[in-house]
Amino acid sequence: MKKEALAMIFTELEKPFSATPVNLPNLTSGEALVEITYTTICTSDLHTFYGRRAAHTPSVLGHEVIGRITRIAEEGLTDFYGDKLKIGDLVTWSVYAHDHTGMMAAKGIPQKSEPLFKYGHEQIKQNDVLSGGFATHCHLRKGTDIFKIPSGISSKEAAPLNCTHATIAGAIRLAGSLTDKNVLVIGAGMLGISACAMSKFAGAKHVFAMDRTIQRIENSTRFGADRGIDANLSLEEILSITQSLGGIDIVIDTTGSASAMEKGLNILNIGGIAIWVGAVYSERNISINAESVVRRILTIKGLHNYSPEDLAFAINFLESTHLLYPFESLVETDFCLAKLDDAFKSANKSGKYRVGITPN
Repeated sequence: MKKEALAMIFTELEKPFSATPVNLPNLTSGEALVEITYTTICTSDLHTFYGRRAAHTPSVLGHEVIGRITRIAEEGLTDFYGDKLKIGDLVTWSVYAHDHTGMMAAKGIPQKSEPLFKYGHEQIKQNDVLSGGFATHCHLRKGTDIFKIPSGISSKEAAPLNCTHATIAGAIRLAGSLTDKNVLVIGAGMLGISACAMSKFAGAKHVFAMDRTIQRIENSTRFGADRGIDANLSLEEILSITQSLGGIDIVIDTTGSASAMEKGLNILNIGGIAIWVGAVYSERNISINAESVVRRILTIKGLHNYSPEDLAFAINFLESTHLLYPFESLVETDFCLAKLDDAFKSANKSGKYRVGITPN
């Protein structure tokens, strides 16, 4: 059979990707084949490649990805809203496929379903290769929630939807109503930038962005932050800044840093909520004063991945705000798929928000 696709296979930490021709799959019920048009390198891809977290090998990394449908299973397929999908539709999809009738889906946490198929994370088994974004094609499995990308949104804006923006949409959901609330976003990387803009979109009164890098603090003000805070300041100095505007009701931590999460708890107002989304790699245990949590009536919520409804919210958010905020500028450079090794080196060393890959 003619080998019609190309995948860049991750085989070993910090080793060159293996460019491998593969056969296009035969589709079964509920499946589709997508020709990838654009992928961005997520920070979690870097964590995997450079050994900062455990991962399966061999695999095809990449999960911030969009593409056009080129094949659909014979009986047809619908998107998240029940609308019929067709050849040529530009789509994004949930980062995982799951059993929509399963126990975890019924509990409202489908991202923890068993079994779970996670794009950009699965170990290659036999000829089942096209499961990630660093390839020319991706094989969408049954149980994947698929969304059409609204017209007018560019590839650079759309690619991070099913990771960055959907994760932050989940954080906003866990935080509850943000109307007239003050929000502190810790970490002004890609997740933090999204959190600033989405908090404003959700009705926050004041949004603060805290980071150790002055350039990122300043950039956050282009994406909804009312004020930046230097994370190197003392707790007393930070409190003096935030309390002058009513204190902090919601903290969204995107860093995963134990010290940052501890500081966030100490900054919160009485009744405040801490949402943690960045702790996806090994760190020391954090120190929590239980009496302070009880007396100040604090809530701590963690989120890993998101629900399909969060991705729906994220798409609506981007469609509504992409002309207001310069999201396209966050993808600072492009590489072709064949230059994936160079792209990873660039993304890891430069501190760029995102690096884009053009497979086709």
